[in-house]
Amino acid sequence: MKKPKNIIFDVGDVLLDYRWQQMLMDYGLDESEAYRVGRELFDDPDGLWHEYDLGVKSQEEIIQEFEQKHPKDAEVIRWFISHGEYMHVARPAIWKLVHQLKEAGYHLYILSNYPEILFKKHTQYADFMDDMEGMVVSYMLHVGKPERIVYQTLCDRYGLNKEECLFFDDRAENVQGAIDFGMRAKRVLSAKGLAVDLEELLRLE
Repeated sequence: MKKPKNIIFDVGDVLLDYRWQQMLMDYGLDESEAYRVGRELFDDPDGLWHEYDLGVKSQEEIIQEFEQKHPKDAEVIRWFISHGEYMHVARPAIWKLVHQLKEAGYHLYILSNYPEILFKKHTQYADFMDDMEGMVVSYMLHVGKPERIVYQTLCDRYGLNKEECLFFDDRAENVQGAIDFGMRAKRVLSAKGLAVDLEELLRLE
């Protein structure tokens, strides 16, 4: 692997795990119902969750629209979206490697699709935030990955040469968007696989 100068991370399923199904089960749903409600939200055919990521509507507006679409699930939907602090799980082994990368001289950034309220809930106590030199999150731009402008904004804002960047993301379309823009990028399929990649970066001279 050619040594990059800048390492860029997505957050969800990269620096953090999610326990959304367990969270819904904690609320009282059985496993199948928890999965159904989660997919109802995240895979909304009208892209309502994506609008939440983009910050083009308030959290209350998003909740109300989901309630109108799924009145039988309105109560659990409101609870779930309002209590995002129960959704995420730390990846401390990854955070340790991120810190080692920072100490090794790499420049670290975040590029993520996230609603503002959830992003703040999920990152306010996350150690990796102290190692980041900058970030671009979808709610800031009202545009999300894999749109080219998102990658361009990160580079413009922090003076990055895209050819010196390596981007880690869990979604294939976002990885391809970065590659099409001119960055190197790799898809994250597991925390273990990401750890291997980060350890390899630490060995590069």
